[in-house]
Amino acid sequence: MAALLHAGTAYPAGSRVLEVGCGVGAQTVHLVSSSPGARIVAIDRSAASLAQARAHLAAHAPEAVADVRWHRADLHRLPFSDASFDHLFLCFVLEHLTDPLRALTELRRVLRPGGTLTAIEGDHGSVVFHPDSPYARRVIDHQTALQSAAGGNALIGRQLHPLLSAAGFADVVVGPRTVYADAQRPALADGFTRKTFVAMVESVRDEALAAGLTTPADWDRGITDLRRAAEPGGSFHYTFFKAVARAGSLPRVSSSVGMHTNNFTPGASSAASFT
Repeated sequence: MAALLHAGTAYPAGSRVLEVGCGVGAQTVHLVSSSPGARIVAIDRSAASLAQARAHLAAHAPEAVADVRWHRADLHRLPFSDASFDHLFLCFVLEHLTDPLRALTELRRVLRPGGTLTAIEGDHGSVVFHPDSPYARRVIDHQTALQSAAGGNALIGRQLHPLLSAAGFADVVVGPRTVYADAQRPALADGFTRKTFVAMVESVRDEALAAGLTTPADWDRGITDLRRAAEPGGSFHYTFFKAVARAGSLPRVSSSVGMHTNNFTPGASSAASFT
């Protein structure tokens, strides 16, 4: 998974890189590994997540600890001056934001002219699996609906190009990064299909029932059917989208767009993500 998502992402030594919504540091480790000597600033709103990220980096890439600075920060009100960074990186962040356009506009502010932004997001609408099951599809739809109700968007991968363009980025290029798992790829079937995607959907069971979206019997049947995609004879397909763009002219943001508090690390299961 890391090779699939991070292929092609590397920053020169000495470059100033802002990692947005670092969470517990899973992506930070990949960044320092692919970009030795880059000066990385990792931000998150959660103090607990930042503490975990520091420990995670120290355990998995101790040689890079001095290359990373950590800040607790609000993405919509970044504590950095204009054009502070050469590159921006965010992975599985926009899907949790009520107002991703405003967040991207703020990110554009701190990026130097000609600097790059890299964004990676999923899209639950890309799911294809075998054996197919309407019950399994419905439990996925329930997770998507709950994330939307919480202010997020589990389908945001397909929207990266228009969002980045509207936020003032130029030379936007979006490409698919597809995961396909079957019996010939048992590590992916177990690690991604079963332990990542199915587990993420399973985590919203109580919320789905409380919201009246389903019944216990229908939910349990749907999850049982979805698990079969990770078993012998099953298959699972999911597409992530990776966008790379350059700083363009700053757009004019309407004053009617309200400020929203972003949440980099989902506290509710309806905002479950791949991080």
